[in-house]
Amino acid sequence: FVFAWQIICRKALECVKLAIDVGYRHFDGALVYFNEHEVGQAIREKIADGSVRREDIFYCGKLWNTFHPPELVRPALERTLKALKLDYVDLYIVELPMAFKPGMEFYPKDENGKYIYHQTDLCATWEALEACKDAGLVRSLGVSNFNHRQLELLLNKPGLKHKPVSNQVECHPYFTQPKLLEYCRQNDIVIVGYCPIGSSRDASWVNVTSPPLLEDKLLVSIGKKYNKSSAQVALRFNVQRGVVVIPKSFSPERITHNFQIFDFSLTEEEMKGIEDLNKNIRFVELLMWSDHPEYPFHDEF
Repeated sequence: FVFAWQIICRKALECVKLAIDVGYRHFDGALVYFNEHEVGQAIREKIADGSVRREDIFYCGKLWNTFHPPELVRPALERTLKALKLDYVDLYIVELPMAFKPGMEFYPKDENGKYIYHQTDLCATWEALEACKDAGLVRSLGVSNFNHRQLELLLNKPGLKHKPVSNQVECHPYFTQPKLLEYCRQNDIVIVGYCPIGSSRDASWVNVTSPPLLEDKLLVSIGKKYNKSSAQVALRFNVQRGVVVIPKSFSPERITHNFQIFDFSLTEEEMKGIEDLNKNIRFVELLMWSDHPEYPFHDEF
């Protein structure tokens, strides 16, 4: 197992270095991905060899659910900075609006295997994040998987010093998020789309009732017109509508492939056709936490 884990970590190191060589500059990370040490090493090595400067790289870190109490926020961020061996991150986001019991376990459960939740105030968590920004540990603050009600809670917080600049949510042609996208646009919040080319088909955490995105006939046919793949068309669709995309891959070929979306544009008719593919069905439902008081997906948007 240790040997296998070393291979995975080594793969993360090499993939980030390749991605920088290809042209990627935005790297989406998290403490619970357990690879920030390797990602940071890759970034530092590419800075050292003159490929990029630190200011060219945009690194996003995430505050995990067990660190929502205000006194734990800065230590969590400092843990990420220590792993990365960087002085600051460019964006630090609340990974989920759902707090878990603080402690050594990232996924705390009781003796019956039930997740142990924690009562915290998102506004108090946010104030602790604002202090981290004021201290120079992070350049911008954001959130992830927040619905419009949870965003409003922060935007209307008395004494708000730094508003969330982004909301990272699932977003792709089968789940276009039109209402949340419009709400965020009105409040100058950028949508960052995860699963932009769909997801794995792992039934333990993925909704497999939604058909595989990349097999969609319209995406495939548009791709043939431009000599592109359905994945490239799906990525171009979101980029063209102002959504930041963060495709995930450990394949050198796909890492390169996913970046090759800037040499073509979709027509208005094609954009409308892809928008009409929306099924309003998530791949990532996080149903194991649907009984949490702050589970975000019960709301319409």
